[in-house]
Amino acid sequence: MSLQTILAIGSGGFMGAVLRAYLNGLISHKVPHDLPYGTLGVNLIGSFLMGILIAYFMYTSFFSLSAKSFLSTGILGALTTYSTFAIESFLLLEGGHIILALANISLNAFGSIFMAGSGFYLIKYFFKS
Repeated sequence: MSLQTILAIGSGGFMGAVLRAYLNGLISHKVPHDLPYGTLGVNLIGSFLMGILIAYFMYTSFFSLSAKSFLSTGILGALTTYSTFAIESFLLLEGGHIILALANISLNAFGSIFMAGSGFYLIKYFFKS
């Protein structure tokens, strides 16, 4: 891996982590909750954007490898929060909130896959039209 790609991922990671903290706080503040909706929100948004990017990368050669790494591995890799999701789910289970934990796990896992596919097919539709 080139130094340029490493720096691209690192700077994208910085931006993605800041964006994650901002969006998570914004969603958590605006939406009263028992579930960690801030984490869910950034996971769904990040998954949707990842679907868009990967499809776009497949249909164009506009972005360099460093730019692709900056956007996908850097920004979106840091934006999505599966380690946070894991501990929040564990703490719900450990606190005896089985239904909330299962809802959190299901919404994050299936919702993220659905959103990644939605973003992918949205771009595929535009390039096939």
